[in-house]
Amino acid sequence: MSHTFRVDLRGVVDLLSHHLYATPRVYVRELLQNAVDAITARRLSEPRADGGIRFEPAERTGDRTLRIHDTGIGLTENQVHELLATIGRSSKRDDLGFARHEFLGQFGIGLLSCFMVADEIRVVTRCGDHPTVLWTGHSDGRYTVVLPGEQRAEPGTTVTLVPRPGEEHWLTERTVRELAGLYGSMLPFTVRVGDATVTTALPPWEKAPGETSAARWARLSAYAQEAFGFVPFDVIDLAAPEGGVRGVAFVLPAPANPAVRVAHRVYLKQMLLSEGIEGLLPSWAFFVRCVVDTTELRPTASREALYDDSLLEEVRQSLGGNLRGWLARLGAGDPRRLRDFLAIHHLGVKALAVHDDEMLRLVHQWWPYETNVGQLTLAEFADRYGVVRYTASADEFRQMSTVAAAQRIPLINAGYVYDDQLLPRLPDAVDDVAVEVLNPADLTMRLDHLDPAGEAEVRPFRALAQRVLERHGVEVVVRSFDPASLPALYLLDGDTALQGDLRRARDDSDDLWASLYDAFTSGPEQRPQLVFNHRNPLARQAMSTGDEELAALAVEGLFTQALLLARQPLTPAATAAFNQSFLGLLTRAMGQQK
Repeated sequence: MSHTFRVDLRGVVDLLSHHLYATPRVYVRELLQNAVDAITARRLSEPRADGGIRFEPAERTGDRTLRIHDTGIGLTENQVHELLATIGRSSKRDDLGFARHEFLGQFGIGLLSCFMVADEIRVVTRCGDHPTVLWTGHSDGRYTVVLPGEQRAEPGTTVTLVPRPGEEHWLTERTVRELAGLYGSMLPFTVRVGDATVTTALPPWEKAPGETSAARWARLSAYAQEAFGFVPFDVIDLAAPEGGVRGVAFVLPAPANPAVRVAHRVYLKQMLLSEGIEGLLPSWAFFVRCVVDTTELRPTASREALYDDSLLEEVRQSLGGNLRGWLARLGAGDPRRLRDFLAIHHLGVKALAVHDDEMLRLVHQWWPYETNVGQLTLAEFADRYGVVRYTASADEFRQMSTVAAAQRIPLINAGYVYDDQLLPRLPDAVDDVAVEVLNPADLTMRLDHLDPAGEAEVRPFRALAQRVLERHGVEVVVRSFDPASLPALYLLDGDTALQGDLRRARDDSDDLWASLYDAFTSGPEQRPQLVFNHRNPLARQAMSTGDEELAALAVEGLFTQALLLARQPLTPAATAAFNQSFLGLLTRAMGQQK
């Protein structure tokens, strides 16, 4: 046995009018949408029909109501019953003959948004030679339909809103003019609020006849300042034919936070959908704000977002291509301007270059990197030194840059965001480029070994130093390297640092967590290296003194100095070693003066 759903109409009206939409101000957008669709429908059969929309705010009507008049096609009595009394029906349905590409939305459901500000809605409408119809709807779900004796002079519709107590401010002239200008200023029809016309703006994606590039720049710059609050670095024309999208992107004049979600201003057939549409551009394009118009992308039911479907993905990729093309044109035609842009938005370009060879070639050619031989682009570095050699972290670069330079090993700091992902990809995007990672262990191997006699001579010192520093988890090495002024070098790579952190966490944990940490710390223990420089006079003096106590104090002092030079934090044990060394050496020095 089948049953029919029992629907609480009052609850449905409340759901649609108060929970589908984020803010009451969209009621003006929905009224404009209905009027635009009605005019569009009439012009299908009467191309020369007038296209006017007029608001009469509460100050003009004199009875606290708001009225909106349009010169559209109007509705017959049957259509009024069909559209305004049946939730889910729409004037764009095929069986009414209005399933056309030109229409914006759904008359019946959109009208319900007015119940956010009104207790009563009256619709007076006339279609062609049919009699005028009056539909009156109430927020509690009741409605009436009558044929008043008085006829409208022309086809069209007038919607009257009777304000809900406490919501009267939404129907005032100032508010209605502001909202009608926001949503309808780009419409191809005349929209008036009282005596003021709000459809005066030339859409930013259009170019006025005879408009010069300088004049268009000034107009779009003023638009960006009003709409987004900044004067753009540049303006990029956008087009995605598959989505009927045209518009402009405004390049931010200051760095943007990649973690902040980017929202854009999107119009549907020149009616503003929302100022906060997300997902229109690829995630890497956080350095622009856009205003676009679309004829094909689908809005959600609330008309405050876009369906994230395959068409939107195609549009997203096309618009990303527009931005890539602009960057490529800057590189080819205006390198100075490109450098200025990269100085502001290099993070966005690098994020794109992680997956885009064209952008990686642009980074290779134009973005200067920090190196131990000065600021150079990757292209300049490769031309001069053959191999693009880099460190994967800023800490490693700071540890090794001076010593590497003294050994004539040019080195790039790839420790900034995206760099350690970009440089390994460089050979895939640029011909004849060799890339190499230099880690601390590699640098140690490049330093000069002592001859057998020298090794034998320093072996007792190295054993002593290893015993003294064993509690710090350091491996002692003796090498001969430049600069000779550096007595000791502390080297710690990222993997070794991670292993050390895990072992310390394991030692401080209970049995359960310790067993989990063991899974990540199995295998031979990796240690940071303290490399004593045999060319340094002070280091050689410590190695050759016959006084083990003095040598131990020197080892602790040189160890803590090397930590500080490598910008490593001093642990409590290292701080204690520093104090012991300083006080011990001071005591020895004072004792020698007696």
